[in-house]
Amino acid sequence: MSMLKIRSFPAVFLLAMIVSTVAGQEYSVELINAVPEADEVSEELAGQLASTGIRVKRGSKRNVCEIWFCRELSVDAGFKPTEERLYPFSPGQLIGLLHFSRRGSDFRDQTVGRGWYTLRFGLQPVDGNHEGTSPTRDFLMLVDAEQDEHDKQWTVEDLQQMSAEAAGSTHPAMLSLQRASEGSQPAIRHDEANDWWILHVVDQGIDGDNTQEIPIDLVVVGHAAE
Repeated sequence: MSMLKIRSFPAVFLLAMIVSTVAGQEYSVELINAVPEADEVSEELAGQLASTGIRVKRGSKRNVCEIWFCRELSVDAGFKPTEERLYPFSPGQLIGLLHFSRRGSDFRDQTVGRGWYTLRFGLQPVDGNHEGTSPTRDFLMLVDAEQDEHDKQWTVEDLQQMSAEAAGSTHPAMLSLQRASEGSQPAIRHDEANDWWILHVVDQGIDGDNTQEIPIDLVVVGHAAE
């Protein structure tokens, strides 16, 4: 199987602070030119992260969350997206790290305590319990970083259980991936129909001698209407 590796943000982004220009918008993103400290996450985990993170802010002072994507993300170069599955990642794959400096919430509006969480790719089950919650099945599931083993091959059942513990409930804590929008720089946009704030990033993909941009759109504020 041919594999594609995504390399994180080009250096040109390091000096940028991107604020959406939509009238009345309260959210913005800025880049973090540092990796998490050694006393915050394990050395093994930190070693897989890009040297640049993204901070999502509300207004001028409140930090909503901070996200670091992995330095490299392996994907199937032959992956063909469908209407329901958009991203070429493997279930359980480590995608990045999220930090809540204060209590946050997930896409199901579950409360998630302050702390550090790995983000692992998951697919929403195809059953009546999840119908209408999201137009896609692609999600990032939160796992307490202290309990996550960076090189573990997660089963679907183990991942769901560990993610549910992050929310203190019976349902995994998750953030929804959406169809990628256009744009070459990290930004945040408002989906007015659902009242979602969606983080947009673009990574550089490499397949042999070929390169391509891999956009990722992640709902960081807002929840399913259920």
